[in-house]
Amino acid sequence: MDFKRMYKARGFKYIVATVIFLVVILFIDPNNLLVTHRLGRQVKELRAEEQALRHAIVDDSAAAANLRDNPDAIEHYGRENYYMKRPNEDIFVIR
Repeated sequence: MDFKRMYKARGFKYIVATVIFLVVILFIDPNNLLVTHRLGRQVKELRAEEQALRHAIVDDSAAAANLRDNPDAIEHYGRENYYMKRPNEDIFVIR
C-alpha cells in the first residue's frame, strides 16, 4: 500500500508541474503563445501588404515607361490627373 500512495503522489507532482509549465508558457512568459500568434498574424498581413506594394511598383514602372516613350500618353496623363488644357479650350469637371 505504501508504494501505491508514493506512486500516486509522484504522479500528482508531475501533473502539477506540467500544468504550471503550460500556464507559464501559454500566458505568463514574455514570448507566450498569444503574443506569438499575434505576431504571426501581423507578419502574414505585412507580407500581403508587401505583395500588393510590389504589384503597385510593377504597375507604376510600366506607366512611367509608357510616359517616357509616348508623348501622347504624357498629354493624356496631364489632362486626366491635373486638368490641364490646351489654349482656347474649356474644361468642365463633373463629379
